[in-house]
Amino acid sequence: MGTLELGLDTFGDRTRAPSGELASHAQVIRNLVEQAELADRVGLAFIGVGEHHRDDFAVSAPEVVLAAIAARTQRIHLGSAVTVLSSDDPVRVFQRFSTLDAISNGRAEVILGRGSFTESFPLFGLDLGRYEQLFEEKLARFAEVRKGEDRRVYPPIENGMLRTWIGVGGSPESVVRAARYGFDLMLAIIGGDPHRFVPYVELYAETLKQFGFGPRPIGVHAPGHVAETDEQAREQLWPHFLEQRAKIGAERGWAPPTRAQFDREAGPRGAVFVGSPETVARKIAAAARTLSLSRFELKYSNGPMPHEQLLQSIELIGTRVAPRVQELLEAEPAPPVSLSDP
Repeated sequence: MGTLELGLDTFGDRTRAPSGELASHAQVIRNLVEQAELADRVGLAFIGVGEHHRDDFAVSAPEVVLAAIAARTQRIHLGSAVTVLSSDDPVRVFQRFSTLDAISNGRAEVILGRGSFTESFPLFGLDLGRYEQLFEEKLARFAEVRKGEDRRVYPPIENGMLRTWIGVGGSPESVVRAARYGFDLMLAIIGGDPHRFVPYVELYAETLKQFGFGPRPIGVHAPGHVAETDEQAREQLWPHFLEQRAKIGAERGWAPPTRAQFDREAGPRGAVFVGSPETVARKIAAAARTLSLSRFELKYSNGPMPHEQLLQSIELIGTRVAPRVQELLEAEPAPPVSLSDP
């Protein structure tokens, strides 16, 4: 199996200071830039910064944060996680990322999605009833601009085209849409066995062929945390995981997660990649084989988990998890993707 790009995602979750108070939005953004600098130093391939418009996340303008990161890093690729295209202007999205591409000397990417949070719609005066229609219309316009079909849009990408992914949470229609435009596919796996996404991988491959495209990269975004031991990692993550999921669940009518549910998700067949470097590396390698991945993005920010713990996790991901994942993949190649897999 070829090299797997290992990257990070963050939504700029507001972290808790030693005093117990939540850090300010401004401090969280400054800390995020520091985290990205560390990710670059330890050799990680990508950092994605999410867009939200609510109190528990600090980043509403990812491209501005990414530009600051670009100025203080050398190699790491920079993108969104995700850009909520439905409530934005597709031309302006392209211009912001083509500008980021210029600043970073070709390191910009964009992950487009509909977004699972909808605060941007009323904020920008948009009708939430047009959720699907807006995304389809704006994605078509973005695709035209990306291909250079509108010569009035500046700056253009200096070399090639802007790398573009479609973020997919659980909709076959979104998989087909990504294939129709020839965009890369990013699967957001936040619950359950990653193996359940095998049909999406097959659908993507089949639909790409139907539209005359060759194979395209597939990535996974999933939450997790790394510490020296499995027990330490789980105990560090659990209270922050609970706090964040309970808050969002209360808004959406979900029950708070139980510790038993968390431990199940943290196990070999779950969607939370938490544990020692060896445990997390083995779980990432297994997902990469099962889903024929080109990239894995660990959502390392988890609710109010303190900044220092995030830095420790990033250090371990870059220095110990990433090389171990590659060793495992080189030792055992990926099997063909099939619905008949156990």
